[in-house]
Amino acid sequence: MRTPLIAAPMLSKIIGAELIVKYENLQVTNSFKVRGALNKLLSLSEQEKSRGVIAMSAGNHAQAVAYHASRLGLSATIVMPEGTPFVKVQSSEAWGAEVVLSGKSLQDCHSLVNQMIDQRHLTLIHPYDDPKIMAGQGTIALEIYEDQPDLEQLIVPIGGGGLISGIAVAAKALTPELEIIGVECDRYPSMTRALGCNIKEVPGPTIAEGIAVKDVGKLTLPIVEQLVSEIIVVKEETLERAVSALLTVQKTMVEGAGAAGLAAILTHPEKFKNKKTGLILSGGNMDPRILSSILIRELERENKIITLRLQSDDQPGTLGVIATEIGKCGANILEVSHRRMFLDVPAKSATIDIIIEIRDAQHASAVIESLTKYGFQVLEL
Repeated sequence: MRTPLIAAPMLSKIIGAELIVKYENLQVTNSFKVRGALNKLLSLSEQEKSRGVIAMSAGNHAQAVAYHASRLGLSATIVMPEGTPFVKVQSSEAWGAEVVLSGKSLQDCHSLVNQMIDQRHLTLIHPYDDPKIMAGQGTIALEIYEDQPDLEQLIVPIGGGGLISGIAVAAKALTPELEIIGVECDRYPSMTRALGCNIKEVPGPTIAEGIAVKDVGKLTLPIVEQLVSEIIVVKEETLERAVSALLTVQKTMVEGAGAAGLAAILTHPEKFKNKKTGLILSGGNMDPRILSSILIRELERENKIITLRLQSDDQPGTLGVIATEIGKCGANILEVSHRRMFLDVPAKSATIDIIIEIRDAQHASAVIESLTKYGFQVLEL
């Protein structure tokens, strides 16, 4: 699918850059990966097609291979890490692929993939380290150039490097002065480290599983080293902010990796100020539960929602008094929970946790002050 390239005036106003957005999250499988997968599958010999194909993927490459293999009448086996979001597993199975969950990362999947290739003589469709895959992803740059040839910067997420290397080759051939900027999450700064930068990865899971790759491609690394101007490493919190902003401001849903470009701008806004900058929304396969958590967390960061812990005597009518005081302040109670039976709460007391909806930090202070004046011990969690 030739995806649209659309200006983002509201985001541009907020950030101070002239943003142009490439909607790869609108592909059939909601990710750019369909481009490289189709290009590779079409290049196979008839014998390779008859044996079937295998891929290892955190989800988007899996769906792309499954989708196009189904269209072309090929059997496909996909090996995914065990923590892959359910939405990506189910989508791959829906396209007719055999899905095998194994290990905690793509690296863990590698040995199983090699075993299955030896046993069943399958053809590997690598997620990024393949010239056909890289060239397929590079068609994004061709479309961007046709629609917006005067871009000054183009921000591209980096996992193994297939997307950015394909785009960089095509974009630099058409516009040598275009600045290509890569983005990695701080949990997996693999390309940055491969290029010799002494940066430590932050332990823990990431919402950007689409770029959570430990080992970059042998073919992609020299291309990135030669053609990419800079790689920005972004924090997990910034990725969450970017996902929320794209949904609430730009009205489009992206996964963590798809929001990495905006996260880079939020990390270093001065670098993009007053520049005509292209963003690639590389994918939109976000687990609904994770998305809802991100939105709530962002409301908390913006002081739209706060959680208060109140301790008081355990008397009839106490909760009614609290609700009345909060209502007088114009705040809205979302959730209430009591804690009476824990040993850190006195026997004749109760601890009450209340989640409330407020306008801003000043409004939150007014609610806390009102409850404190009424005699409650108030702690903001």
